[in-house]
Amino acid sequence: MTKTYRIGQIVPSSNITMETEIPAMLAARQLIRPERFTFHSSRMRMKTVSKDELAAMDAESDRCALELSDAAVDVMGYACLVAIMAMGPGYHRESQQRLRSRTEENGCDTPVVTSAGALVDALGVMNAKRVVVVAPYMKPLTEMVVEYIRQEGIEVVDYRALEIPNNLDVARHDPANLPEIVTSLDLSNVDAIVLSACVQMPSLPAVAKVEALTGKPVVTAAIATTYAMLKALDLEPIVPGAGALLSGAY
Repeated sequence: MTKTYRIGQIVPSSNITMETEIPAMLAARQLIRPERFTFHSSRMRMKTVSKDELAAMDAESDRCALELSDAAVDVMGYACLVAIMAMGPGYHRESQQRLRSRTEENGCDTPVVTSAGALVDALGVMNAKRVVVVAPYMKPLTEMVVEYIRQEGIEVVDYRALEIPNNLDVARHDPANLPEIVTSLDLSNVDAIVLSACVQMPSLPAVAKVEALTGKPVVTAAIATTYAMLKALDLEPIVPGAGALLSGAY
């Protein structure tokens, strides 16, 4: 009998991409592996990507974890990288532990991954010590993300802040623009490209092209989150067409 896994997502209210790209990747995996997936979300209010609004949104994550544990999901993903990173270095560990505690208290112990933790962990898995980063945020928030990654022992050689303040506008950014953006960065001696340090900015359609164009492995926040979820479920982290991390090499 084919096993079906329930994927829970804690999502900013204005995020529309995480519930598109992660299901797309796991649907692609279903073509080559027997497991099946359903998707269940709980939302936190957020429209403008500012530090104050992100902090207020993060305070709602406990409620979301509790709601999703009512549905007995098999894994939860906190789908906002910058909200976690804006709370200070290493906060993803605190968040993951606290949210899992909420599920335990509700009688449904569930592993929790955050897109922030998933990204820095993925760079470790890929042995990527020097990276470049593309992010849609305003420059101060992008610099906060860059510093968070650096605090995890990863050198950010270069980065681009696209400075899109409205979260729905982030979702409208055309991924076809990403290859040109990447080629404007200093790619000398980098180990990997973080094509989207944001689960709202679409990037999946550009991953293969950027890998072919640069000869560098590419990862995004959504790809890293998918990898972390599959590992938490003790499933093979492989998805066709989703870049080096999900190629089966790791």
